[in-house]
Amino acid sequence: MSSPISNVRPETDNVIADIVDYTLTYQISSDLAFKTAHYCLLDTLGCGFEALTYPACTKLLGPVVSGTIVPHGAKVPGTSYQLDPVHAAFNIGAMIRWLDFNDTWLAAEWGHPSDNLGGILATADWLSRTAAANGKAPLTMHDVLDAMIRAHEIQGVMALENSFNKVGLDHVLLVKLASTAVVGKLLGLSREELVNAVSLAFVDGHSLRTYRHAPNTGSRKSWAAGDATSRAVRLALIAKTGEMGYPSVLTAKTWGFYDVLFKGNSFRFQRDYGSYVMENVLFKISFPAEFHAQTAVEAAMVLYRKLNELGKTAADIRHIRIRTHEAAIRIIDKKGPLHNPADRDHCIQYMIAVPLIFGRLTAADYEDRVASDPRIDRLREVMETEEDAQFTSDYHDPEKRSIANALTVTLAEGTVLDEVVVEYPIGHKRRREEGMPVLIEKYKTNLARIFSPKQQQQVFDASLDIDKLAAMPVNEFVDLMVIP
Repeated sequence: MSSPISNVRPETDNVIADIVDYTLTYQISSDLAFKTAHYCLLDTLGCGFEALTYPACTKLLGPVVSGTIVPHGAKVPGTSYQLDPVHAAFNIGAMIRWLDFNDTWLAAEWGHPSDNLGGILATADWLSRTAAANGKAPLTMHDVLDAMIRAHEIQGVMALENSFNKVGLDHVLLVKLASTAVVGKLLGLSREELVNAVSLAFVDGHSLRTYRHAPNTGSRKSWAAGDATSRAVRLALIAKTGEMGYPSVLTAKTWGFYDVLFKGNSFRFQRDYGSYVMENVLFKISFPAEFHAQTAVEAAMVLYRKLNELGKTAADIRHIRIRTHEAAIRIIDKKGPLHNPADRDHCIQYMIAVPLIFGRLTAADYEDRVASDPRIDRLREVMETEEDAQFTSDYHDPEKRSIANALTVTLAEGTVLDEVVVEYPIGHKRRREEGMPVLIEKYKTNLARIFSPKQQQQVFDASLDIDKLAAMPVNEFVDLMVIP
C-alpha cells in the first residue's frame, strides 16, 4: 500500500517567488525600456481607438448592466464609460487587441504584452480617482510605464522557452499572469498577498487556443486578452482581502499545473527578469497582420510595385513560393474557405494576396466586402509554403529574433521574378530609427478617428513628450481621452 501524500504546507514554488520578487523589488533603470514603453503606450491606445470604429468590438463594451454608475471608477479611453476596474480592464483590453495591430513578442510562445495595459490602466486610473477624491496623491503615468515594462518582462521571459500553444493553451494565460503581478503591485499588496495572487492566476481556468485555429477561428481571439487582464484585476483584488494562495500550484504531484496542463514538464528560463522584453519588443506599424506574416506583407508590397513596373498585375501570376519559418506554418498557413475577419488575419496566403492585388493591407481588408473578391482566393490557390530551416533558427536566436519571409513569383509566361526576402519587419528593434516616426503618424491617424481636432491636439500634446507624460496624474491623462 502506498504512503499517503504529505499534507505539510510546502514552500512557495520558485517560479512564483521569482515573479513576485522581481515585481516588488527590481529597480528599472533602462532609459531604452522607458522610451520604448512610451511608444508602446501611444501605439496601444491608438490601436484601441481604431477598434472603436468597428461595431463588432463596441457591442462588447460598456457596463455589464446598462446604466450602472461607478463613483471614482476607471474611465475607458475613447468612450464615455466609467466602470469598475475589473470591467474597465476588459473594455480597454478588448479594444487594444481587436484589430491585431498592437505589439508582439515571438519566442517559444508568442503573444502581445501590451495586452496587459487593460488591467494596468484601469487599475491605475481607478486608484488615482479614488486617491484624488480623498485628498491623496494619485498615481502618475510613470507608474503606468513602469508597470508596462514589468508586465512585458514577465510575459516575455516566460515565453522565451515555454510553449503553451504546444499543449493547446492560449498565450493569454501569460497576460493573466503578468497583469496579476503588476496590478497587485499597484494595489499595494504585501509580498505574501502577491504570492497568493500569482498562485491564484496559475490555478485559474485557462483558455484553449481553438478560437485561433481552423476550423474554429473566430472573434474571441480579439477579446480573449481583455478577458485575461480583467480576470487578473479580479484575482489581485481577491488576494488583497487576505484570501489564501496555493504555494505549490505548479509542482504539486498529480494536481499541479505541470502535471495537469504541461505534460509533467517544468518551466525553463533563458534569462533573469529585467527590462529585456520591452527593449526588444516588436511593433506592428504598417500592417494589421499576424506578426509572423509582417515581413511577407512587406515583400508582397515590393512585388506589387515590381509588377506595376513590368506592366503586369496579380492576374499574371501563375505561382508564388513562400519560404518561411516553422511558427508561421504552424499558425497561419491555411487552405480552404476563410469564414470571418479573424480567420483571414491569421492566413498568410490571404495577407499576401491582398497587397499583391490592391497594393495595401488595412483592417478593413479583412471584412467581407473585400474578401468576396474572387481574385484573392485565386491567388491563394497558387501559393506554396515551405519551411526554411535557417529562418526558423534565426527566429529563435536571441541575438537576431528575425521573422523572415521570402516570396518568389512566377508569371504566366514563365518569367520568374527575383526572390524578395525580408528578415526584419519595420517594427523590429533593428529598424527602430526607421519605424518610430511611422508609428507616431499611425498614432496621429488613430487619434483622428475618434476625437475632434481640438481634442486630438490636446491628447497629442500631453502624450508626445515622455517627461511631460510621465509626470502627469493618471486620471488627468485619461480624462483627456474621454468622449463627453
